[in-house]
Amino acid sequence: MNYKKLKELTGHSAGIYSLAFDGDFLYSGSADGYVTRWNLELGIQDKFAIRFNNPVYSICLINENKSLAVGLSTGDLHIFELESRLEVKYFTQHKKAIFAISENPIKKQFYTADADGNLSVWNSETLELLIYLPLDCGKIRRLKTTSNGQNFAIVSQDGFVRVFETTFFNEVSSFKAHENGATSILFNPKNESQIITGGKDALLKIWEWKTAHLIQEIPAHNFVIYDIISISNGDYIATCSRDKSIKIWKSEDYSFQQKIDFKFAGHRHSVNCLFELNRNMFCSGSDDKRILLWEN
Repeated sequence: MNYKKLKELTGHSAGIYSLAFDGDFLYSGSADGYVTRWNLELGIQDKFAIRFNNPVYSICLINENKSLAVGLSTGDLHIFELESRLEVKYFTQHKKAIFAISENPIKKQFYTADADGNLSVWNSETLELLIYLPLDCGKIRRLKTTSNGQNFAIVSQDGFVRVFETTFFNEVSSFKAHENGATSILFNPKNESQIITGGKDALLKIWEWKTAHLIQEIPAHNFVIYDIISISNGDYIATCSRDKSIKIWKSEDYSFQQKIDFKFAGHRHSVNCLFELNRNMFCSGSDDKRILLWEN
């Protein structure tokens, strides 16, 4: 396993907090208030850009990549139709920053979660609000869904992992994962009975989520872990941190494979988000205002 930098995308004037990819174009959301679209072949911005008056904290493609959901630092939620490039809905359901947006395409749902610990479930086709759950758990940082669409999980400021089923939205599992706050999460792509969490304690932890049994604990980074994604057809996972590094791990046994940092042509500041582009490539966004593309 040896990822190398393929391209560097520059143009944002502030940190990059969220990434999305539709198979052709990469979308990025930044503290500069812009959602920008990138042509990856040319490594440049195309003419599609959306400007807001507040930082963009989260973006997510929904409804078979026909629409883009954008969550702002104010709690505002904007939905854009990509073909027409027009805003089709604007919601003020959340009153604090929306840090997490995730889609469940199997159930035609998408989820938004905010800095006050509130969770909203929406129909991704009609954009109808299905349920609003005030969880009182502090800032919800990340939200991930199982591949079969039956469950989703959140991590929050109170350090807990909460897993919900996606029919009636009951909480089916809840446990304290990290003492000072849980900040990142992923269902193991090779075994979704296991959930991987990262926290402010810089630890990576692996759990049997139905029983809350801790399988393994890894001192993975030097500071808070901001994101965990599946890469290389699920054979590996990637983590990123405020310590300016990205690390690659094997999904099967969580063995460490590679470290990507500034010495390795990586980022100069906190790495905030990761996104898989295809089985051989992923990208990373950072407070250094750059998006880097990595290829195996």
